[in-house]
Amino acid sequence: MDNYQIRLLKKMLKIYSPSGQEKELSGFLHAELKRLGFNSRRDDVGNVIGESGQGSPSVLLCGHMDTVPGDLSVKTAKEKIRARGAVDAKSSLAAMIGGATEAREDFPGKITVLGVVDEECRGTGIRHFVQKSQMNVDYAVFGEPSNTENIVIGYKGLMHLRLECGTKAGHAAVPWLHDNAVEKSVEIWSLIRSGFAESGESPFQSVTGCLTGIAGGNAINVVPSKCTFTIDIRIPPDTSSSSVLRSIRKKIGSYLNDNPNVTIDLDIMDQVEGCLMNPDSVIARSFSWAIRRIRGKSPVFLKKTGTSDMNLLACRTRIPMIAYGPGDSRLDHTDQEEISFKDYLASIEIYEEALKRLAVLHEKTN
Repeated sequence: MDNYQIRLLKKMLKIYSPSGQEKELSGFLHAELKRLGFNSRRDDVGNVIGESGQGSPSVLLCGHMDTVPGDLSVKTAKEKIRARGAVDAKSSLAAMIGGATEAREDFPGKITVLGVVDEECRGTGIRHFVQKSQMNVDYAVFGEPSNTENIVIGYKGLMHLRLECGTKAGHAAVPWLHDNAVEKSVEIWSLIRSGFAESGESPFQSVTGCLTGIAGGNAINVVPSKCTFTIDIRIPPDTSSSSVLRSIRKKIGSYLNDNPNVTIDLDIMDQVEGCLMNPDSVIARSFSWAIRRIRGKSPVFLKKTGTSDMNLLACRTRIPMIAYGPGDSRLDHTDQEEISFKDYLASIEIYEEALKRLAVLHEKTN
């Protein structure tokens, strides 16, 4: 089975699938899951759903098929494979398929393997699945890099904001007579940023923000009258995104009172709450047991400053869930994305053993 698992991963990595271009990989996995004996189908947005068994416990294994843009040629050397998606997060999805395939004959309930689209952008895939599904599942695992020996129990929430600053245009030869939209945008961003965490504060427990884009001006000799900028804000689970938004709106309102010739239009591009799971849940204990069994180490429970599809499901349901998968998340979205075959194959064993252990613990607690 090991040779098959490596071939599966290589095939998945060779299919370029940035967000919005998952169709080829979706078709491949649909056929592969069917060949492996799953009841496989694709939904209206391109998600792949593979189901096996029925009854309780019911567990959802959710990984994403998309990657960030930037095709990297697949290279294998020194028992490692480098490619776009090797870490984030095709190896996790492949490990889910492998672990579920191995465990399902001994699993008394239902296993659903879900490959979703658009995780890296708007979460279209998981949003659609949650909306259309009855969500009769007891546990969920999301395929994200946790370095094989660790378990993710928390993610920060996020807000993506686009702001457009407007002023009146003027001649660049007399800049003192006109408000400059670009300069005003920088002032507004500095005001907003003053409410965010400094570098020395706890990253997971703090609200942080990043200016991710700015564009303004249309002529070299004209004072800019319009400037658009985007902000990525990350929010801890114990803080609501609405409270952060209210604070930002209040600061903008105060700024506009002092600058009556300036206008600001604010657009919320995305808004997701943070989540923090119980490390003593049945699903967390199952994976802890499997990691100790396969790797001989006790896992570390990670709280990540990023955001994943787990957040979106956590907003809908209270079921216990975690994220788990091979790979070093520091390589996410970089040109150095690579995974060792040893870690990848170990994660398949961990998925298999964790699912078997889950069945035992679920029966004991129900």
